[in-house]
Amino acid sequence: MIQIDNVILSLNVFEKQFCCDLTKCLGECCVDGESGAPVEEAEIAEMEREYENWKPYMTAEGIAAVEAQAVVVKDIEGEWTTPLIEGCECAYTYEENGITLCAIEKAHAEGKTTFRKPVSCHLYPIRVKNFSGGLVGVNYDRWQICGPARILGEKLGLPVYKFLKEPIIRKFGEEFYQKIEEAADMLALEDGNE
Repeated sequence: MIQIDNVILSLNVFEKQFCCDLTKCLGECCVDGESGAPVEEAEIAEMEREYENWKPYMTAEGIAAVEAQAVVVKDIEGEWTTPLIEGCECAYTYEENGITLCAIEKAHAEGKTTFRKPVSCHLYPIRVKNFSGGLVGVNYDRWQICGPARILGEKLGLPVYKFLKEPIIRKFGEEFYQKIEEAADMLALEDGNE
């Protein structure tokens, strides 16, 4: 573990390699799982405000799920998440060329919404957990459906933290990311001295 400010990062964030390979996994992370994507409480109002902007990119089933449930819902553990379509895929998905994609992200890319997508989606395979006392845990989540991402990441020599530079900056800030790079350099030096 490495601590930067109040954030404790798993060494896997530095040591593991990762790069999404949608042509291989087909966006299965937006379909599989027991609940929707985690949503931070600070994101809820923005998602409710911006929903109409990405609604045209959604499927009829996704729209029906949101309108029957809500823009965000609480899962069985009491955490805020995106709603699901009949307990399966995220309500905000659509399919293109056999790949499951995010309607929110597509609307954002086309300038229709200011909201990119839940930061938890943007940060995956990192999962963030808040602890008492203001500590934040940052862990690498190893999911079997992301096998192609690990293979491509290894082929490219792309550590998790480098793959996730943009979302890490979105969540924690530019200065924090610079500290991650400094920690990675220190770890590389330590490895070189062994």
